Amino acid sequence: MSNGGTQAVDRAAQLLTRVVEADRPVSFTTLVGVSGLTRSTTSRLLAALEANHLVERDATGAYSSGALFALYAARHDPWSQVARLAEPVLRRVGGATSETVNLGIPRGDTVVQIAQVDSTYVLGARDWLHVTVPAHCSALGKVLYAFAALPMPRGRLEQPTPHALPTADALEREAADIRRRGYALTREELEIGLNAAAVPVRGSDGDVIAALGVSGPSARLGRNLDEIATLLIEHGEDLSLLLQRRASTRGVA
Repeated sequence: MSNGGTQAVDRAAQLLTRVVEADRPVSFTTLVGVSGLTRSTTSRLLAALEANHLVERDATGAYSSGALFALYAARHDPWSQVARLAEPVLRRVGGATSETVNLGIPRGDTVVQIAQVDSTYVLGARDWLHVTVPAHCSALGKVLYAFAALPMPRGRLEQPTPHALPTADALEREAADIRRRGYALTREELEIGLNAAAVPVRGSDGDVIAALGVSGPSARLGRNLDEIATLLIEHGEDLSLLLQRRASTRGVA
């Protein structure tokens, strides 16, 4: 292979690496900027990668890993890396509160819990990993709704308890309060006797990509729930900075 051919392969491989390692789709402009290539060269290399199903574009034109990688999603899931990076933060929150700590992400119109640190109490919240609940009844879900990481529902909402929000309009009003104060609360909205607080976690572009929360029995998480939420804000910001530094070191803004 000629030096020119080797150089083209190297450049294509670098673009592919940046797309696959990113936590979210990467715009063409960002790839041009971080690669140092001309727009025409970047476009040509991305077209070749797309033709071979190594990258694909979404509705906005941003690039993510292609169908070939999707066949091995479990090995290339960026959220497993996020969960690993977040674990020390979750453990610090757990150490400060002794309650169950979770990290949740949006997936479709639901919240998926990707990491958990268990309560140190005998009576604590359950294992929420791989459990799906109505998002408007969870503090994590409310955060993701408030910051547009989850699409807002319409009409009447499911009410597992009498304390759950009854309508999408009520959720919209609460979302405005969540954005103002920086955290979400639930008081016996999913289950009688269960309270929770959650805060946003932001990705490299400043958008909310996850939520960090604490849950536990209302007997312990009662009048101190706002205090715990304030503690969570600091740790949520720490986790956001950690993820942003990771993205920066990989060259994807």
